[in-house]
Amino acid sequence: MAKTNPFDFIQQVRSEAAKVTWPTRKETMITTAMVFVMVVLASIFFLVVDQAIGWGVRSVILGLGG
Repeated sequence: MAKTNPFDFIQQVRSEAAKVTWPTRKETMITTAMVFVMVVLASIFFLVVDQAIGWGVRSVILGLGG
């Protein structure tokens, strides 16, 4: 691999960064909102599953003990 001096490296980085299609503010806000919605839905799902498993374990333990 050829060595590149720091000035050339910074020029190359700036050149590549200019080629990137950056998201608009609206796209960023929509994506952020979708992430929050999915987090809430996943949290509710895992809460329900955890409660169901807890109920099942408690019923088995109490059923065997009684």
